[in-house]
Amino acid sequence: MRALVKSDPSPGLWMKDVPEPAVGRDEALVRVLRTGICGTDLHIAAWDDWAKAHVAVPLVVGHEFVGRIERCGDDVTGFEVGDLVSGEGHLVCGRCRNCMAGRRVLCARTESVGVTRDGAFADYIAIRASNLWRHPGTIGLDTAAIFDPFGNAVHTATAFPVLGEDVLVTGAGPIGLMAALVARHAGARHVVVTDVSDYRLELARRLGVTRAVDPRRESLADTMATLSMSEGFDVGFEMSGNADAMGQMLRHLSHGAKVAMLGLPSEPYAIDWAETVMNMTTIRGIYGRQMFETWYEMSVFIESGLDISPVITHRFKADEYAEALDVVASGRCGKVILDWSD
Repeated sequence: MRALVKSDPSPGLWMKDVPEPAVGRDEALVRVLRTGICGTDLHIAAWDDWAKAHVAVPLVVGHEFVGRIERCGDDVTGFEVGDLVSGEGHLVCGRCRNCMAGRRVLCARTESVGVTRDGAFADYIAIRASNLWRHPGTIGLDTAAIFDPFGNAVHTATAFPVLGEDVLVTGAGPIGLMAALVARHAGARHVVVTDVSDYRLELARRLGVTRAVDPRRESLADTMATLSMSEGFDVGFEMSGNADAMGQMLRHLSHGAKVAMLGLPSEPYAIDWAETVMNMTTIRGIYGRQMFETWYEMSVFIESGLDISPVITHRFKADEYAEALDVVASGRCGKVILDWSD
């Protein structure tokens, strides 16, 4: 089968012919139809310090996918051949304290599809059936392919109540944009998105956010005045990993505001903790998805009319992966999809 492989500890990814994966008793073999490209895939392709520390080669990369089940292991129940599925890419140990208490998202011994075990950028993937999520037949394949990052957005956007609140989203990447869409769908009053990319700010405007702001050109104080906001933002989604963005967010929050922080900083940075304490600000770190409450919430949002497909801006055939990776690396895109259906 075709597979996009990190075959050497050096920059690059290579399309290879590799054996079809074996299927364990508790696993299903899924014929991959679409995949989404993630920033993690760029790190692995570039073979940066993070990739060197976390990835063992050879490895089939990729973790965002949708496909149809072709075969089930002997112990699999609840799924049938032909089911349209995506997969939760975090495989938990099942035996640590958090797993045994039902807090699987907090498992400290998590394995990751496409990072620590073979992934989905291939014609087939074998994955535990307990990690699969069945989609209704009415869902679009491209939308189903990005349920993994959509889950990051939903996990962030539902960390705190947003009904009637003013929400600030720092970082207009695909996950930030999807989080903004969720906040609007869930009843936020104003949703303001900040970024320094003209392309992504324009995409945010097309998606219908209240304001899309380049903080180098317009201050958040001026934005708040334009929107007749007198006390600051009630909820923040920090999606950028940028120190300046986080600092600006904290300075423009209402008293007692709450921040869900998904963005990963590349290095430590200072925060005015005295101001954070005096303002009684809550900062909550967000990682992955709740297993599987977030998946349920994602499906409910889609069924209730939330359309995330406009976040997808580029589509390529799987064999055009090099061009697709270049587009993602440029930043002039939303989500980028690879089609494996040939």
